[in-house]
Amino acid sequence: MAGRPAEALLTPAMRDVLSRMARANRPPFHTITPAEAKAAYEAGAGVLEIPKPALQRVQELHIPARDGYALPARLYAPLMPSTEVLPVLMYFHGGGFNIGSVATHDVLCRQLSHLSGCAVVSVDYRLAPEHKFPVAANDAWDALQWLAAHAASLGLDGTRLAVGGDSAGGTLAAMCAILARDAGLPLALQLLFYPGCAAHQDTASHQTFAKGFVLEEADITWFFNHYVRSPADRDDWRFAPLNTPDVDGVAPAWLGLAECDPLVDEGVMYADKLRMAGVPVDLEIYRGVTHEFIKMGRIIPEARQAHADAARALRQAFNLNLSTTEP
Repeated sequence: MAGRPAEALLTPAMRDVLSRMARANRPPFHTITPAEAKAAYEAGAGVLEIPKPALQRVQELHIPARDGYALPARLYAPLMPSTEVLPVLMYFHGGGFNIGSVATHDVLCRQLSHLSGCAVVSVDYRLAPEHKFPVAANDAWDALQWLAAHAASLGLDGTRLAVGGDSAGGTLAAMCAILARDAGLPLALQLLFYPGCAAHQDTASHQTFAKGFVLEEADITWFFNHYVRSPADRDDWRFAPLNTPDVDGVAPAWLGLAECDPLVDEGVMYADKLRMAGVPVDLEIYRGVTHEFIKMGRIIPEARQAHADAARALRQAFNLNLSTTEP
């Protein structure tokens, strides 16, 4: 970065998005209530998305959590030959464990299913502040175990599973990959878009991109303060996968990071931790874009490229030979 302001790294399209956001003058999440933040994120979620891909099958599900709560979920599947039993990606949405839903990530999950040819099950795990750590972590793991056991009843191949997510959802996906290893549950891939991996916001990128790059430090602190029960929760590896004692034998990983993101350094650190343990890793850093860029495909070409790259990783992991139109 040598002497250049961080803003100079941004692509013109990304700079334009940030200018639009500044002109809209919406209150930052950390200045409003959690309920207001949830509503604001829902209202703005689709503004910069690509057109919604049509799929052959979209089905609402409910998945039982360990305490009996029924987790809402949505299954997406493309049109395939009737003889084909599809592999499946379980997806956890982002939102700092406080905001986001199946609805806010509907277009992204449709696109991943459309481009990869696999089924996707997106999960509405429970959110803070009503449900603090480790409820989201428990919900995610309960959902993945349920899918492995019940995929056949949905016409899916429970022996070909992957797990994925963005941001906080990427944290949950990485955590599930570790628990799956421990439980002897084989996963073909962990698909991580700019995952949160560290216990504390102390890397250089947290400082460099602290303000003005979509995800701001004040918001991260606000999210986490609503989610954790005490500061000690931050050091739990289920909150910070970098703290896990070892990642030997976890599923191969595809990581898609944003260059201008507070979380980019910890994403690289996690990729390095996986590689050091002998885990196959495909790391893509999309230059000049910020956190949340994968949901800006109408304006940001790097988002469409990330969709295609992630779908390609899924096809390779599942051994799917599918011809799709890519950017």
